[in-house]
Amino acid sequence: MSHRIHLAVALERAGWHPAAGRAAGVRPRDLVTPKPWADQIRALDRAGVVFATIEDALALTDRFEDPDDPTPGRVRGRLDAVLLASALAPLTHRIGLIPTVTTTHTEPFHVATGIQTVDFASRGRAGVRLVVGGSAAERANFGRRDELDADAGFREAGEVADALGRLWDSWQDDAIIRDAATGRFVDADRIHNVDVAGEFFSITGASIVPRSPQGRPIVAVLAHESTPYRLAAEHADVVFVTPHGPAAATGILAELDGAAAELRRSAERLRVFADLVVLIDDVPGRARDALARLDELDGGAFRSDAAVVAGTPTEVADHIRARAETGVDGVRLRPARQPDDVVAIADRLAPLLRATRVLRDDDAATLRGRLGLPRPPSRYAGSPARDHRPASAREKVAP
Repeated sequence: MSHRIHLAVALERAGWHPAAGRAAGVRPRDLVTPKPWADQIRALDRAGVVFATIEDALALTDRFEDPDDPTPGRVRGRLDAVLLASALAPLTHRIGLIPTVTTTHTEPFHVATGIQTVDFASRGRAGVRLVVGGSAAERANFGRRDELDADAGFREAGEVADALGRLWDSWQDDAIIRDAATGRFVDADRIHNVDVAGEFFSITGASIVPRSPQGRPIVAVLAHESTPYRLAAEHADVVFVTPHGPAAATGILAELDGAAAELRRSAERLRVFADLVVLIDDVPGRARDALARLDELDGGAFRSDAAVVAGTPTEVADHIRARAETGVDGVRLRPARQPDDVVAIADRLAPLLRATRVLRDDDAATLRGRLGLPRPPSRYAGSPARDHRPASAREKVAP
């Protein structure tokens, strides 16, 4: 096989099946403690998984679930994804950490500094997955927004992505000088106000965090149709797509290439990962039986935007290989049950994929490096120096 791919994993509390919290062996109290998260991330790190995404939401009900008619028995509550990533970062060595952030109700400045902090804590392995918060339950938790149509939500997400990049660039790489002779810690001429004024917010100022190891951490989005494909093509480094077969994957790749060309952005700068929900068991047929039991517990067949594969490591590897042959850069696995399917991915599936030369092996230290993406320079490098004194000082006229 000539085309080799990256393997990523999406972590979601007890797992991606809605009834995963009722699966055998799950201890509900562990879901809000760091240890099971750390155990799973470390296992994936040892297995060579390129990054893990961490799901998040701003309401007790799942995204797009009816808050007035929640399904009983599903997991409720979660840890904050960005804070969890910061806690996991020092415990890992190579794996990238990409927490999810909802763009509709969070301030870009806070997102920028939080992700920069994860990048420092991980020594250059951070990213952020941007999602649009469209549910009524999320709006009710904040009380500041009226209902936002989908197009407006994605326009706002684009503004957020642009603001993040500008804030991450606001410190040049050499802004910290630590000049003991003059008593200067930073060179103020190398710290720049971003001056963003958009449809949804404005920012005038610089990040409070110095430029992080990757310069700009990875920006990722999930895309199902033309509007989010365009968001990905314009602003993202990584896009997650959900083809249910080779023909669908080919069509998605063509649409992403077309959007990138229209925006005059190189499609080679966008890494495309195909999503698969997986249940894995060494015994033939047992994973499919487990899926049927979970469906029964939840009161109906599991519906997912991504294809669902239940089988042995060899059977799941065949599905991954088929996705790889379409030309995607990677596959992101959504384990239906955690930790069981995470353990199977780390201990059995990943070694099998590596032995059959499906997986890429990259020695780079940063997530950008492992994905083959360059470290961008600050867009403000070489800009004219600005007067950073307070306005009151600037207004004084010398006698």
